[in-house]
Amino acid sequence: MKVTDHIKNSDGETLFSFEIIPPVKGRSIQELYNNIDPLMEFEPPFVDVTTSREEYIYIDRDGLLDKKLTRMRPGTLGICASIKHKYDVDTVPHVLCGGFTKEETEYLLVDCHYLGIDNVMALRGDAMKEEKYFEPTRGGHQYASDLVKQIQSMNRGNYLHEVIETDNCANFCVGVAGYPEKHMEAPSLKSDLKRLKEKVELGADYVVTQMFFDNKKFFEFVEAAREMGITVPIIPGIKPIAVKRHLQLLPQVFRVDIPEDLVEAVELCKNNKEVRQVGVEWCIQQSKELKEAGVPVLHYYSMGKSDNIKAIAKEVF
Repeated sequence: MKVTDHIKNSDGETLFSFEIIPPVKGRSIQELYNNIDPLMEFEPPFVDVTTSREEYIYIDRDGLLDKKLTRMRPGTLGICASIKHKYDVDTVPHVLCGGFTKEETEYLLVDCHYLGIDNVMALRGDAMKEEKYFEPTRGGHQYASDLVKQIQSMNRGNYLHEVIETDNCANFCVGVAGYPEKHMEAPSLKSDLKRLKEKVELGADYVVTQMFFDNKKFFEFVEAAREMGITVPIIPGIKPIAVKRHLQLLPQVFRVDIPEDLVEAVELCKNNKEVRQVGVEWCIQQSKELKEAGVPVLHYYSMGKSDNIKAIAKEVF
């Protein structure tokens, strides 16, 4: 079922969903199941599975470093199929511009269609570690809007190199990212919202936001989006702080502000166990306020761990 249909069928009730990261190569999928199992009692209608782009590694060969391109966390589509089968829940694979050609994207979408996956999340992706700015893959897309355009074109039976007359067209529901505090590369929030509106006009069906820690910024973002004519569901993405170094890491990597009250509470913690509890308590209050405001879904970035997400969900759902 499409994410938008789950929202329509909820009769205004806020739904619970979460996002997971594929394990690194060589790890068992059972570890992933162990973290998903405790969250299924909250009946998520869908689960997102991230996609990691390629990166360079250096292999020592007789004293010489050999530079190789690899993916440390492959398996997004396989994990989606496995979760869908094991838990009878819809899955949302993330589809990236970075690291994929248009042909590879088409093959991925064809496989999603074969597997009965109805939803995809269209994202540009990050720059590679060696790049200061995002560089599109040769033969790939530069912007998420281009990716949305390809997905919707395929929904109409228009493939990259041919038009196929068929009664079995794909019908993907397309999610895209929104940034309450603007994308780090956008010159202003208004210009960023214009890009978001472009993605919606090209066929994006819903928006999931980047993490934020101040609900006021989310509410202001939604209001500005509505004023600009963006009418699709906007789902808040939430991540509880878990370790003290998040105070530096999250603003640096994601360009998000952390409220001073939360900063002070974390700085008073003697260890990361206490930090994790502060993060849970802050996220519970965030979630309750957002739920009371009638958001369609509360979407949690679990980062492969479920204990703190379960503690939050128990108080909210």
